[in-house]
Amino acid sequence: MLEGFARTQFLMIRRDANEYRDRKWEDSKHNLDFIFERDGKAYGVEVKNTLGYMDREEFLLKIKLCERLGITPVFVCRMLPRSWIFDLMKLGGFALILKYQLYPWTHRDLAKRGKETLNLPVDAPRFLYEGTMNRFLKWHGKNL
Repeated sequence: MLEGFARTQFLMIRRDANEYRDRKWEDSKHNLDFIFERDGKAYGVEVKNTLGYMDREEFLLKIKLCERLGITPVFVCRMLPRSWIFDLMKLGGFALILKYQLYPWTHRDLAKRGKETLNLPVDAPRFLYEGTMNRFLKWHGKNL
């Protein structure tokens, strides 16, 4: 995931972030997985690489955290309910849906067995597919 953002020239500003510039989130001990910047825009990126949906309360909290920091919320997830994606879009955020739970490349045999034996939506690509990051890049360009 990091490689995908780097390859498309997004600069990682912070990891496990609860502050950005002169703003800080102090309502809880929660943080964002990453803050990336490009073209003068900052994004609070939360990655959820799980088979199930993330917790709704956490989803809403991460949006509030981004609002407090003055950055745009981005969720990189295997899947989110459509109504959550719609709510996120109304707030100016973006959901980068992966469709698959991603395993490290070194675990490709395990992913293959999970996919073939249990019919799980899992994959172990060497890197995020170009089309995946292009969806985000296209959205980013429209919102400059």
